[in-house]
Amino acid sequence: MPKMKTHKGTAKRFRLTRTGKLMHMKAGRTHLRRKKTSKKRSDYRHAVSTPAKGLRKRVIILAGPSISE
Repeated sequence: MPKMKTHKGTAKRFRLTRTGKLMHMKAGRTHLRRKKTSKKRSDYRHAVSTPAKGLRKRVIILAGPSISE
């Protein structure tokens, strides 16, 4: 059985913290920024945790060792 390849798109979009939380950047941060408030633009600069438990498992399987804890 061959090794499973890392899904590069998933590996670039997600990261794991030391406690095991899955972090990602919010969508829509580069589009139509002029009309967004400065507070909203500031919120886009920081990663947020992903709430879904099932998603965490899928991301770890897809991203493989590049995202491992």
